[in-house]
Amino acid sequence: MDIIDAIILGIIQGLTEFLPVSSSGHLELGAALLGDSKLPEESMMFSVILHFATALATILVFRKDIAEIFRGLFQFKWNEETQFSLKIVFSMIPAAIVGVFFNDQLEQFFGGKIVFVGSMLLLTAVLLYLADKAKHTDKPVNYGNAILVGIAQAIAILPGISRSGATISTSVLLGIDKSKAARFSFLMVVPLILGKIAKDILDGALAYNSDSFGYLSAGFIAAFIAGYFACTWMIALVRKSKLTYFSIYCAIVGLIAIGAGLLR
Repeated sequence: MDIIDAIILGIIQGLTEFLPVSSSGHLELGAALLGDSKLPEESMMFSVILHFATALATILVFRKDIAEIFRGLFQFKWNEETQFSLKIVFSMIPAAIVGVFFNDQLEQFFGGKIVFVGSMLLLTAVLLYLADKAKHTDKPVNYGNAILVGIAQAIAILPGISRSGATISTSVLLGIDKSKAARFSFLMVVPLILGKIAKDILDGALAYNSDSFGYLSAGFIAAFIAGYFACTWMIALVRKSKLTYFSIYCAIVGLIAIGAGLLR
C-alpha cells in the first residue's frame, strides 16, 4: 500500500464511521476498487490505526460531555453520569460477546464479498428511511433500550450495516430523542474501540515494521480529520431529520455493489 491509498482509505473510514453508510462496507468496496480484495499484509494494524483515529475524533467532539461524565463518576454517587456510564456498559455487552465468541465466523463475511456488502447496505437504507420518518419524541435512553441498541451495534459488525445508522435508527424507532440518540450512539463505541485495540495489543496480533510507518501515519491523519468533521456534521443532520439522503445513497451504492459483484 502506498500513501495515497492509505489516505483514501483513511478518509473513507473517517467519513463512514460517523455518517450512516457503513465504514466496514465502504472499506471492503474501497479495497476492491483499489485492485485488491483485502487490505495489505499489516491489515490488522492498519484497521486498528484507523479506528483509533476515529475514536480520538469522537473524544475531541464530545470532550465536554466526557469530562462531565468523569466528574460525575468521581463523585461516587448514583447520579445521572453514573447511570449514563452504566447504560454505556450495558450497550457494550452484545458486541463484546460477538467479538469474543464469534470472531472466526464473522471473518467469512469479509474479504471482497461485495454482493453481501451491497445487500447489507440496502438493509441500512431501509433502517435510515424508517428512522427519518419516525415521530419526534424527547424520551431518554433507559437500560432496556441500551441493551437493544447494543444488539443493533453487534449486528452492525457485519460489513455493509452502518454502526451509527443501526444504533441511531434503533434508538429513534424506540422513541428516544434524536439528539440523545446521536450522543449515545457515538459515545457508546469509544470504549469498545479502545477495548478492541487493547485486546489486539495484548494478543500480539498487530504486525508492524518501519516500512509501514508512512502509510499508517497518513491513514491515521486522514481518518482523524475526516472523522472529526463527519461526527460534527452527523449530529446536526440527525437533529434536522436528514437521514433520508443517506438512505438513498446507501440504496444506490448497495445496488451498484450487488450488480458489480454479480458481474465479476
